[in-house]
Amino acid sequence: MKVQTKSKKVNKAWLNDHVNDPWVKLAQKEGFRARAAYKLKEIDEQLGLVRPGQVVVDLGCAPGAWSQYLRRRLAPGGAAAGQLAGAIIGLDILPMEPIEGVTFIQGDFRDEAVLGQLQQALQGRALDLVVSDMAPNLSGVESVDAVRIAHLIELALDFAGQQLKPEGALVVKLFHGSGYSQLVQQFKDCFQVVKAIKPKASRDRSAETFLVGMRLKTQGVHGPTRG
Repeated sequence: MKVQTKSKKVNKAWLNDHVNDPWVKLAQKEGFRARAAYKLKEIDEQLGLVRPGQVVVDLGCAPGAWSQYLRRRLAPGGAAAGQLAGAIIGLDILPMEPIEGVTFIQGDFRDEAVLGQLQQALQGRALDLVVSDMAPNLSGVESVDAVRIAHLIELALDFAGQQLKPEGALVVKLFHGSGYSQLVQQFKDCFQVVKAIKPKASRDRSAETFLVGMRLKTQGVHGPTRG
């Protein structure tokens, strides 16, 4: 009973924080599906990653806040609907309500068949930007979680290495802890410029941060596979 009571208190505290969160209120006001939109917005404003005419892939896109932000940045005048200058392809294991102009693929990024669908949707186009808000279901066991996180990031790195234009960029979410420095080093092996950013919209108590790689190294460790 004590555990249950504590759990209820924790849930109530989280709900209270969430409801009163200024980023949540701003997201509701501006029509974004989640506060996460402002994390990508701050990263973009710092580094100038998103520009009209680009081809962008959004990995782990549900519920769609990052795709919404991308759509507005690619649209003339920042419109949430109508004409779109560029292309956005979103992928997630969870369903996502449609966003006008965004091609959505539901499936697991680790599945070869799903990656095949993504390749088909790209129709041979090289990417300007890959953004990934993917995170595994965390078990609470640090060593296990570190491996799961690293695996997703390595997949995103491998995908970006094969699909990005030379001047392209990759944004991933990762967590401070075991394996962090190794993942940063992998980014440095692949990209000429690497930045770690903790956006203001990311909760202070959260260990999450975002790693951005820009401009592929010509002799990076990841590159097109050859059969």
